[in-house]
Amino acid sequence: MHFVSYGINHQSAPVAIRERLAFSVDTIPAALHALYQLPEVEGAVIVSTCNRTEIYCQLHPNKINTLTNWLHQYHQLPSDSLEPHLYRHHDQDAIRHLFRVACGLDSMVLGEPQILGQIKTAYSQALNANTLGKPLGKLFQHTFTVAKQVRTDTEIGNSPISIAFAAVNLAKRIFADLPTATAMLIGAGETIDLTARHLKDNGVDRIIIANRTVEHAHQLAQQFNGYGISLSEIPNHLAEADIVISATASQLPILGKGTIERALKQRKRRPIFMVDIAVPRDIEPEVSRLDDIYLYTVDDLHNIIEESRQSRRDAAKQAEEIIDHHVDQFAGWLRSQETVPTITALRIRLEQESEDLLSQAKKDIQQGQPAEEVLAEFSRQLSQKLLHSPCQQLHDAGVNGDNGLIDAARTLFNIKDSPS
Repeated sequence: MHFVSYGINHQSAPVAIRERLAFSVDTIPAALHALYQLPEVEGAVIVSTCNRTEIYCQLHPNKINTLTNWLHQYHQLPSDSLEPHLYRHHDQDAIRHLFRVACGLDSMVLGEPQILGQIKTAYSQALNANTLGKPLGKLFQHTFTVAKQVRTDTEIGNSPISIAFAAVNLAKRIFADLPTATAMLIGAGETIDLTARHLKDNGVDRIIIANRTVEHAHQLAQQFNGYGISLSEIPNHLAEADIVISATASQLPILGKGTIERALKQRKRRPIFMVDIAVPRDIEPEVSRLDDIYLYTVDDLHNIIEESRQSRRDAAKQAEEIIDHHVDQFAGWLRSQETVPTITALRIRLEQESEDLLSQAKKDIQQGQPAEEVLAEFSRQLSQKLLHSPCQQLHDAGVNGDNGLIDAARTLFNIKDSPS
């Protein structure tokens, strides 16, 4: 079995493709079970965010097509339609890829911290679904250690860069007087929380937060002196919004063209700046064709983010060195697991040999034989039993000129050269 990472991200596929492959929070448990039922798969984790959908699993090395077929069937996509966008990594490359993703080195926003929390969520989902397995579980635990070290030992997280930061930065370019704008944020997750904080830091005082669970909307809005509404109330308040930023986990659009057209009429054609961070998208793509609407997706934020990347690139080089060290370390642990069956069998054999001789020694003492003689005989017989097979193998190696086995034995038993 080999480690495999398999999927798409913002570099390999546009949002129109990524949204077709996304898993919602509600569907991941069932998807994990379906994936784990495949005979070729041992251990599975699914990571699905706005920028990537990836499967991490243990898989027979020549069965990678199993994942391709499963993805197409699960999402009901035409055969091979995803092939140009998919990437795959094996073994140490898969381990390195996961480490880099968790540290934010593979993100649109270099070094962004949110991805680590998303990977921890994916790990918990697999743990709850009993689809992890020991090796994969160990890999993810090690991943969290690596990400923590990178955050502690480098400055990769020092600059305030994120999707939320980029969205607000773009709003600052469009609105000459940002503090006078009214912002509507759709969703109540971490990205919306960050967006609200950035807006507040930039002087925006009027913030409306819409969410499926209105209680969550109220709780978040109270932190920013805003007010919360339900998703069904959006049409009643949309005309108030100069800025709309949406990031929900909905599988269907939240805002359609008709709703936005009605809001524009109420606004007397005053423009609305909109950022759709969600994957699948929350705002129908046709909205971008409306006059007085400036609609951006996560892919459009790339250029803004790129401007802020340079300050983190030096830190990223340090992070790569840390990752290389931990890849070697984890690969060593994996190799050590291959010796476990041999070590276990050896221990069982030696314990059995010892138990048999010890039982005989106890009988001899009970029958009146001197303890010192019994112990001496026990020691002699135990040495003979333990060394008989190795010595015979070494003798045969000498006859056959197999110096490799002889050298291995000297290393195994820590035999030093005798002084001259």
